[in-house]
Amino acid sequence: MENKSLTFKIGDFEVNRLGYGAMQLTGKGVFGEVDDRENAKTVLQAAVAGGVNFIDTAEAYGPKFNESLIAEALYPYTSDILIATKGGFDRPGPNNWIPNGTPENIRENIEGSLKRLKTDSIGLWQLHRIDPNVDVSETLKPVVEAVQEGKIRYVGLSEVSIEQIERVQEILPIASVQNLYNIGNRQWESVLEYTAAQGLAFIPWYPLASGPSKLESKIKSIAERHNATTAQIALAWLLKRSPNILLIPGTKSVDHLKENLKAVAINLSDEEFEMISA
Repeated sequence: MENKSLTFKIGDFEVNRLGYGAMQLTGKGVFGEVDDRENAKTVLQAAVAGGVNFIDTAEAYGPKFNESLIAEALYPYTSDILIATKGGFDRPGPNNWIPNGTPENIRENIEGSLKRLKTDSIGLWQLHRIDPNVDVSETLKPVVEAVQEGKIRYVGLSEVSIEQIERVQEILPIASVQNLYNIGNRQWESVLEYTAAQGLAFIPWYPLASGPSKLESKIKSIAERHNATTAQIALAWLLKRSPNILLIPGTKSVDHLKENLKAVAINLSDEEFEMISA
């Protein structure tokens, strides 16, 4: 397994595979306004200055505050930047996430995201969760309309099985899947393999969880060999794992951001990769 390329194409957008996830730029419990808005804007600007052209946000982050923050920091956007947002959750309070896939809610999410991001077309809109209480074909009606109207370029899904992906693809094409995946938690391995075979982007959320302590000691010894941090090794492992993986590590610190971005320069040997994978 080689790092064949450090970029991946989502439709017309060629994005650098190490992007930025903006979820941490919110209040406690991903709720309310970020503590230090000026610092948050600085982090976003530093990410783009450091070569990031794929930024992941969601209507539910804040809710709403995060998308507005991104526009405040980065608008007007350069033509090569892909801002991915999501809809489909209600947020009654901190750490409280309730799927809401009613067409009315999805339509409102899309229209709200367009306004807050100050754009007439969302590069990648992702369904944050499939609502078990609403038929997905109903949920996606406003998404199909928005695609037809040019308000959404590409569509993605989050935390889905292969069966769910195939069901959605009967309704409209998708470009990406965002599922929980990291060295310590590979429950979605089959979905990663499926997306790679289909040419879809796979966007692991929570990419820096390193898992059980026995794993951490392995990663630590490899990190020392590369004069790197364990977080950098975790990101390098994901980049090597599959060429369709796009990474969205988040942070509130410019120094930590710069450290994450250096992970692209780490080339794990096949032996090191297998040691971590075992």
